[in-house]
Amino acid sequence: MNLSIETPALLFSATSLILLAYTNRFLTIAQIIRSLKKTYEEEENKTILLEIKNLNLRLTLIRYMQLFGVMCLFLSVFAMLLLFIGYTSIGIYLFGLSLLCLLISLGLSFWEISISVKALRLHLSDLKD
Repeated sequence: MNLSIETPALLFSATSLILLAYTNRFLTIAQIIRSLKKTYEEEENKTILLEIKNLNLRLTLIRYMQLFGVMCLFLSVFAMLLLFIGYTSIGIYLFGLSLLCLLISLGLSFWEISISVKALRLHLSDLKD
């Protein structure tokens, strides 16, 4: 199998955009948690506590999404370096690992989004048509 140095470079733009999206999700959820914590301190509503717990799980998933996204980018750069200096076989395996990290990151993203959708449906369940 031949792998040129340009192939791992293709992941740069995609991975960078994904990491930006993950960071935006993290910041939004962190802001919501701060707001809910303030509300909980005033009301001590059990529902708010459950929402905070759900959002905390989502923050943990986003942290792992970011970790695997960064690992994807790191391994991709390292694979490019190895391809550049002539270690083709090791570079190919590292590029494969970077793709695996990207796949894990995307899988965690899907899990986090599904938790978000379930929470929104539960939140809106008391509305009537």
